[in-house]
Amino acid sequence: MQSTPDILMIRPVKFGFNEQTADSNAFQRHEVREEPLQDRALAEFDHFVRVLRDAGVRVTVIEDTPQPHTPDSIFPNNWLTTHADGVIYLYPMEAENRRLERRVDIVEIIRKDYLVEDVKDLSSFEKEGKYLEGTGSMVLDRDNKIVYACLSSRTNEEVLSSFAAASGFRIVPFHAFDELGKAIYHTNVMMALGSSCAIVCLESIHDLKERSLLTDTLTATSKEIVAISKRQMASFAGNMLELRNADGEKLLVLSSQAYHSLSGDQLRVLGRHFRLIHSPLDTIETAGGGSARCMIAEIYLPHRTAL
Repeated sequence: MQSTPDILMIRPVKFGFNEQTADSNAFQRHEVREEPLQDRALAEFDHFVRVLRDAGVRVTVIEDTPQPHTPDSIFPNNWLTTHADGVIYLYPMEAENRRLERRVDIVEIIRKDYLVEDVKDLSSFEKEGKYLEGTGSMVLDRDNKIVYACLSSRTNEEVLSSFAAASGFRIVPFHAFDELGKAIYHTNVMMALGSSCAIVCLESIHDLKERSLLTDTLTATSKEIVAISKRQMASFAGNMLELRNADGEKLLVLSSQAYHSLSGDQLRVLGRHFRLIHSPLDTIETAGGGSARCMIAEIYLPHRTAL
């Protein structure tokens, strides 16, 4: 199943601009206002959770801890993924302060409600300076066991191959660049994948062979492709996620900025595949360089009550 009604989110206690990630994340911008970033980010987070729950998504919210300070803890999908075979994967992170986000207690909280067969920890690659930041680095086609990956300093081919070997996924790799020619740091800011549709910034992939491999694979797996521009990508129009609600309805979750960047034609196409759900995330997007998809760690593990 490509989408799930069960997700995990981390409620921030000290959200802020992370200097350690800014070099590779061109989406981050330093912004100074009188009102603290934390207050604005927390209001956006709580509103987003309400929007998701109102749409019928089951949201598990875990409070961040004041210590150690983890300014990007609001983006848990980078260090944790869960899978229908009962496996949890933990990932190597480029920024040292982001490695502190990996919390054993969160894994134990998940175990209480879900069946966990194994935890595969790839974080030892950090000692070699090699990283793979979860479903930031990888866009997963879970139905067809394909991982799409934009290679960057945060998405290393060796670690990617290690994940693919352990999970049984095959890799479709490529390189992508923003309007200034800078490598895109995470795949999930330029590409989103649903069960029947793919949203992709094709113009960011300059190598025509890589672009053709991507589009051919998407077409072969029956995905309708919605191409977005680099300008729309900069508004986080690639940072979307398909979820299902408790009734099985397919939802496309995105930020209000991303929603309003889309054309009428794009919205009509997407509306054939999903009900679109959006929420304002301006502070989180500006200071954190991530958006709606980054804030969600999907839970695909078998639920204990269903056993």
